[in-house]
Amino acid sequence: QVQLVESGGGLVQPGGSLRLSCTASGSIVSINAMGWYRRTPGKERESIATIRSDGSTKYVDSVKGRFTISRDGAKNTVYLQMNSLKPEDTAVYSCYVGAFVGQGSGVRFADNWGQGTQVTVSS
Repeated sequence: QVQLVESGGGLVQPGGSLRLSCTASGSIVSINAMGWYRRTPGKERESIATIRSDGSTKYVDSVKGRFTISRDGAKNTVYLQMNSLKPEDTAVYSCYVGAFVGQGSGVRFADNWGQGTQVTVSS
């Protein structure tokens, strides 16, 4: 019922920047939280940034001061501005949207995940 379209991944040199975006569409009643996760081979999926409907944000320590999460409520879009990228930031980044979806009496809360976009930081 919810489709997520991500963009903005790619190859960047250490110290460079990238901006990820994710737009949600479908039978969305309201969005509770949006965020970004990343996964590297052999590691658990890691929550790196979250923004709630009240605008509050939360970051994992490893990206604080370098990454900024923001959202455009009118467009149901979440962004992740990534600066001062390091090789250890290399991962597949996926967006997350926690939202009430459906219509009428069928409205329910659902966790929604994007397909993921590859970010590679290398010289």
